[in-house]
Amino acid sequence: MATNPPSGDGHRNGAVRERSQVHNPVNNRWTKRDTNTGLFIDQKADDKPFKGVRKEK
Repeated sequence: MATNPPSGDGHRNGAVRERSQVHNPVNNRWTKRDTNTGLFIDQKADDKPFKGVRKEK
C-alpha cells in the first residue's frame, strides 16, 4: 500500500483501532466508545462525526 510523504510526521494512516462511535439523538452529538470495555471516552463539541472512527449501528 502506498503512503503519502513525508513519513513520520505524526499523522495516522487508516482507521482508529478498538474505537467506535455512536450518535446520541438527544443532544445530536457523536460519542466515542472503547470497544474492549464499552466505556464512553469522548464526545464531539459539534454535530459532525469523528474522523477515522467506525460507526456503530
